[in-house]
Amino acid sequence: MPETPVFSHGACAAPHHLAAQAGQTVLAQGGNAIEAMTAMAAAIAVVYPHMNGIGGDGFWLVRERGGRVRGIEACGPAGALATRARYREREFDAIPARGPDACVTVAGAVGGWRLALELSRALGGRLPLETLLADAIRHAREGCPVSPSEGRYVPKELDTLHDAPNFAKTFLKEGKPWPVGDVRTLPALAATLEQLAHAGLDDFYRGDVGREIAADLERLDAPVTRADLKAYQPRERSALSIRRRDATLYNFPPPTQGLAALLILGIFDRLDIRQAETTAHYHGLIEATKRAFAIRDRVVTDYDRLVTDPAQYLTPENLAREAAQVDMARAAAIPLRNPGEGDTVWMGAIDHDGLAVSYIQSIYWEYGSGCVLPATGIHWQNRGTSFSLDETAVNPLEPGRRPFHTLIPALACFDDGRLMAYGSMGGDGQPQFQAQVFTRYADYGLGPADAVDAPRLLYGRTWGAESLTVKVEDRFDPACIRALGRMGHEIEELGGAYIDSLGHAGMLVRHPRNGRIEAVHDPRSDGGALGL
Repeated sequence: MPETPVFSHGACAAPHHLAAQAGQTVLAQGGNAIEAMTAMAAAIAVVYPHMNGIGGDGFWLVRERGGRVRGIEACGPAGALATRARYREREFDAIPARGPDACVTVAGAVGGWRLALELSRALGGRLPLETLLADAIRHAREGCPVSPSEGRYVPKELDTLHDAPNFAKTFLKEGKPWPVGDVRTLPALAATLEQLAHAGLDDFYRGDVGREIAADLERLDAPVTRADLKAYQPRERSALSIRRRDATLYNFPPPTQGLAALLILGIFDRLDIRQAETTAHYHGLIEATKRAFAIRDRVVTDYDRLVTDPAQYLTPENLAREAAQVDMARAAAIPLRNPGEGDTVWMGAIDHDGLAVSYIQSIYWEYGSGCVLPATGIHWQNRGTSFSLDETAVNPLEPGRRPFHTLIPALACFDDGRLMAYGSMGGDGQPQFQAQVFTRYADYGLGPADAVDAPRLLYGRTWGAESLTVKVEDRFDPACIRALGRMGHEIEELGGAYIDSLGHAGMLVRHPRNGRIEAVHDPRSDGGALGL
């Protein structure tokens, strides 16, 4: 069984070891968890470009030492030129996934870093921005080896991705993906990060970097303008929460699917399944997911355009009603209307004072739109493809509207004083993977490493797999899998022990008695946990 690393004075977990190392370095310099996470976010944007970048979005949950939980929404809205009429005139039935027409929304991640660092300073953080971005700048300028994760990825719509402006020059070597281990430099991105370190993060939107971004987007005929960049501001949001057994769980409100994550855990709790790794355990998680997604797909949209308060679905009465609809003998037939795909990074950090951060950063599909802005070296997200061109949809495209997000950072505060930051990448899988790792730890007594290592399943679509099957790794008990099939679940065995599409999860747990922090990141990723 894997051992969980334990740290005395602070820890961080990330899907790439160089990002974890950046966080560790900041903690060693006296930085707090927010400062460590900013360094990690910048570093991971360089070393894991297939999963995220500074041309994407981010979401923060921060628990202060006194117990207050804050959320930072750093997702950009659709640009001023991103109208349904524009795409209809271009004879699109849906927003393209690649190329300039996929660059629908403003990139919010860097704005989120700025707002998080304002909070950090209010809490005593003092490290200069140059220090926080130093590792990212060095990795971009001097180069770093292409990761195994990037090397084994086969992106969707490969031809249109490779044809996207400036993609081949940046992310291909002699017309083919860079070999694993080869050192790749990103000089234009290094210069951009260096400019931000000197001029401040607001330069991304309202300074020289913003001007260069806007000029490149205009040359590409993308629908995001300089005015859109200048107008962008991240927002502080109150987290959604539920009480569950001996803990309060927090997740992010719309436009993310944090509602679904809490629904799954709340419904599953009321099924009162006593034994882990049983047919009932897996069936309960799948059925809770179906009911949660049915609510998510009716409700979740831009925060400012919500029709109903999502918190009303998290009351004990509603959770009990949903649980009562679960048939523990048969699989329900509830289709997913709005499947979410995406490549993302989740990272966590907790410092010696107990300040905790759960953070997630993404460009949506692998490499986002595929467009790399030549002046800045930024590859831009394609998050706007989650909009619909149907004006009657839950998330219709319109300028200024925030898109639906699968990104969900999570926190849990236990009654005995334990503090947990946890999460995973994986599109529609994110709330499912969160439920699997959380219940294995909190309900069934597995340690963090075992909870994250254990085999996972996924109900629904992911990364090009269009089937509404239950996808499973090959370490499950075959008898349980056969039993699920007899209950009506369509099982798809993925033929591997550690499958990327079943998430790169992580977990940190701080214990109140001695301040020790258990920290782990997924063996399915290229990362781990480091600390002091």
